[in-house]
Amino acid sequence: MDKRDDDPDIRGAARDEGPDSARRREVILTAGRLFREHGYERTTVRELAKAVGLQSGSLFHHFRSKEEILVAVMDNGIQEVLDHGRQALARYAAPADRLAALFRVHMWSMLHGAGGDAMNALVYEWRSLSAQSQRGVKVLSDLYEGMWQETVAAAVYAGLLAGDARVIKRCVLGSMNLTVQWYRPGGRLAPDAFIEAMLQACLPALPAGVGKWPLAPPGDGAVQRPR
Repeated sequence: MDKRDDDPDIRGAARDEGPDSARRREVILTAGRLFREHGYERTTVRELAKAVGLQSGSLFHHFRSKEEILVAVMDNGIQEVLDHGRQALARYAAPADRLAALFRVHMWSMLHGAGGDAMNALVYEWRSLSAQSQRGVKVLSDLYEGMWQETVAAAVYAGLLAGDARVIKRCVLGSMNLTVQWYRPGGRLAPDAFIEAMLQACLPALPAGVGKWPLAPPGDGAVQRPR
């Protein structure tokens, strides 16, 4: 196997290089939406190409196959929470702040960023990937889960949480990820209120108001959405 297929840094670099990176990103985001609305198998290459204003064959200038587009949708969501998670952990030192911020990063991505479409693909379309593609996505996913494991373990060590850190991590991540199956933004709770309700439900021992995210820049009262 080519090391490029499993190295997350190389995979990420390949996404961002060259003059076509903006169009590639447009294809990834559009594909994530279409796969969520119609399913991966039922979304044709022709439909995807039309949605981004390309000829069917032109998609393969950016991707080698339809499966590679699905991998990119998954990778894009995981990379987003990895990048924002690193920003959040660099901002906070206290275990309570770090855990709450990481929770908000994940939920923010699910509701406002690339995470929702990526998680939908991971939950419903995982079996559409070859074993090689699954291994590649898992490399990136394992990096993110490692970030969560360290953060939860620190909260347990500090006495904020009681129990097995690995079990707590899986319960919290599983609860957030499965909201793709039942939460609807137009329902009783608006997205930002839903994030706070989920935080209280999943981690009720955390003090109120810790780990704010997104961050406001110094001297500015407006909320800054992470880039």
